Amino acid sequence: MATPSTSSASVVAPRVIAAAFALDAALVIVFAAIGRASHDEDLTLAGVAQTAWPFLIGLIVGWLLTRAWQQPLGVRRAGLGVWAMTVIAGMLLRGVADQGVSVAFVVVASVVLLSFLVGWRVIVSLVRRRRSARSNEEVAR
Repeated sequence: MATPSTSSASVVAPRVIAAAFALDAALVIVFAAIGRASHDEDLTLAGVAQTAWPFLIGLIVGWLLTRAWQQPLGVRRAGLGVWAMTVIAGMLLRGVADQGVSVAFVVVASVVLLSFLVGWRVIVSLVRRRRSARSNEEVAR
């Protein structure tokens, strides 16, 4: 009887998925806090939550639509896909909630969230690639 071909490398540990999602959420909250601080707004929990919630909802939507849990460290699917949905849904929700959506804010939010949500994945990818190259060199010796 044939079994589906599934490599163990394609299975992602639940702790990796949870850590990736937690880091994404933390970075969205940091983004909101930085934004509030740069505009001299209150850095209270309620204030940061008010700014962050549309983007956190966007983050969740991004994770669901891209199925980021399948490759949470992936730059393209998880990184770029989650980033795009975080910005798009976040801005739509801000507009609906009458929180303001200026062109300058869209640009700044897009750049900062791109560097946050994709940036850490690029770093992880480079570190993993370097480790893999070192391992291959050691095996070849």
